[in-house]
Amino acid sequence: MNKLVIQKLLESFTELETAIRSARLALTKRNDPPKELLERVENYERILSKQRFLATDMWKHVSLSNWGEVGRHVKLINALSSMIRDDAREVVIGLRPRLTIEEKEMMLS
Repeated sequence: MNKLVIQKLLESFTELETAIRSARLALTKRNDPPKELLERVENYERILSKQRFLATDMWKHVSLSNWGEVGRHVKLINALSSMIRDDAREVVIGLRPRLTIEEKEMMLS
């Protein structure tokens, strides 16, 4: 397996970990952060841990040239990343202040 692919995968875990840490920090700085959002961040941390486990397991399959399993692991890792990204997007949208009708109209003009 190409070393560049492995490096990119590990970098993506680091980026995801940084984003999760930032989300946790932003929530903890708020007065009385919503418990459900803190639980979501905890879920992200567990998912990232699972991704790291899958990546470690994937390297075993690489060494055995078991490319079917390697492909399956890559798909699982990508799906978990997509799940975090999509859910985090909803969290961010929920944290943004609601715009008034006047503010929305100003943005459109």
